Amino acid sequence: MRCLSFLAPLGLALLLVACGDGEPLLPANALLPDGGRYRGEVLDGLLQGPGRLDYSDGRYYQGTFKDGQFNGPGGWHSAQGEVYTGEFKGGNFHGQGSLTYSDGSRYVGGFANGMPSGEGHLKSSELEYRGEFSNGLYSGLGSLQWRNGERFQGQFRKGQPHGQGVLGDAEGNEYVGTFDNQQLNGQGSFKNLGGDLYSGEFRDNQFHGKGRFQSADGDAWSGRFVNGSLTGKGQFKAVDGSHYAGQFRDWNYHGEGRLSLADGSIYQGHFAYGKYHGSGSLTLADGSQQSGTWRQGRLIRDSDGQAVPDTLAIGLLEQGRLLDAAIAQLPASTPAIELYALTLAGDGKQSVFMREADYVGDLLQKRFAAYGRITLVNHRDHLADRPLATSASLGRSLQALAVRSGPEDLIFIYLTSHGSAQHELHLNQPRLQLGDLPASELATLLKPLKERYKVLVISACYSGGFIPKVQDEKTLVITAARADRVSFGCSEENDFTYFGRALFAEALQQTDDLQRAFTLAQASVAAREKADGFEPSEPQIWPAKAVLAQWNKLREQQAALALNTPRAAQPAINP
Repeated sequence: MRCLSFLAPLGLALLLVACGDGEPLLPANALLPDGGRYRGEVLDGLLQGPGRLDYSDGRYYQGTFKDGQFNGPGGWHSAQGEVYTGEFKGGNFHGQGSLTYSDGSRYVGGFANGMPSGEGHLKSSELEYRGEFSNGLYSGLGSLQWRNGERFQGQFRKGQPHGQGVLGDAEGNEYVGTFDNQQLNGQGSFKNLGGDLYSGEFRDNQFHGKGRFQSADGDAWSGRFVNGSLTGKGQFKAVDGSHYAGQFRDWNYHGEGRLSLADGSIYQGHFAYGKYHGSGSLTLADGSQQSGTWRQGRLIRDSDGQAVPDTLAIGLLEQGRLLDAAIAQLPASTPAIELYALTLAGDGKQSVFMREADYVGDLLQKRFAAYGRITLVNHRDHLADRPLATSASLGRSLQALAVRSGPEDLIFIYLTSHGSAQHELHLNQPRLQLGDLPASELATLLKPLKERYKVLVISACYSGGFIPKVQDEKTLVITAARADRVSFGCSEENDFTYFGRALFAEALQQTDDLQRAFTLAQASVAAREKADGFEPSEPQIWPAKAVLAQWNKLREQQAALALNTPRAAQPAINP
């Protein structure tokens, strides 16, 4: 915060030096020893009553005199352009008055012995203050506003915020509490425009001491803070149900602690900067336990001290075999119209994407009789048993679908992950560095399927930006959001994103008309976002007519086949 200081002392002797509005033409009634020319009554050698005093340099006073001094109502004009109008006493500004400075600043309010005192209002090009003054300085209750948006309302002492008050900075942050020389110290609270809140102890405007911080999303940290960060003993409670109690350093789990995760697993032991590190025990939701020595989140030695194989190394060895096996299970096309499905869960840090991709794959297989199916998954716990979702594995899978399918078939592709404003789908597998999937690269990967009818659904933030790159007469495209909007629901504990639930778990349970299902899902998402107070994501569609027509043919063919198939032989559908 900038220093709060008033203008220079307002003693009359320092101000009387300027050019006036022109001296009266009448001769003076008295000439003073200092060169002043007085027009008015002189009684017993003293200036008395109404009068005017002019100096050769242009400064002058016009008002009431008593015993030779300015006293009562009057006006003073100085050489620098200052103008005072108001009450005088004993030759000084005293009482109520208005003082305009040469730079345009203006003070209106009380004066005492030439200085602003009592209630007043100061306004300049840099700041505005309303409140109490003493000896020319802010003192008592007042409100100060700077041109850059900073503000303080509360108690002042000797020109500085001091005591109870509210400070707002230019970024919209607000501090409430007890201030000492411009800084919040002791008990107080903080909030920002985003909705984050802190309540507790402060030192020099920083969280320091016991306190509680809650993010706009509802996650909460409590404990001991040092210079703005949680350091020492504390707790963290997340909206997804996870909970940590133990030692922190700079907001990270660091030292001994206990972490309960949303998936039901519990870790008890030592942490280093947020990761399992040192001696500890991890109990999974199914009751199985991993104990021993951890390094950067990975168990490296078991409880007997034996080295534990690296799951990453094992998983990478398995990846080629896993993808080969998935592709080998794709059946070749028949003369009938067949539906093939490819689902991809891109971000392995959150389980919601894997759950959603698996649900969609099951739905396409059971309800819509998918003939062949591939699922690519990034997930922290499935590196060794599921094919990874990478641009290379996606490209190879699309190439395989092009080989196995026929020109009459339909390919249903579902991609779910986080997305970026640059229209890239995040591909993230913990402990690996994977490149994201830009819209332009996805268009290139889809080229082998150029002559196939395709339904492409992308559930991600900003996914509408993919449409211009991938749309054509044989590619129907549905996205969870507009090109410049985010979508919602991607939390660890969720089974679906907002859009995934609306389209697959709701709309496609009511109708098999793709365009109507999109309209139903779009309305459902809008209603939920409005109820939650979110900016509308506005899902988008490119309704390729040829694809819609082929989809309808597929459903008619499947309906006819179902009518001619004995009921006991039909597959169970349990979406």
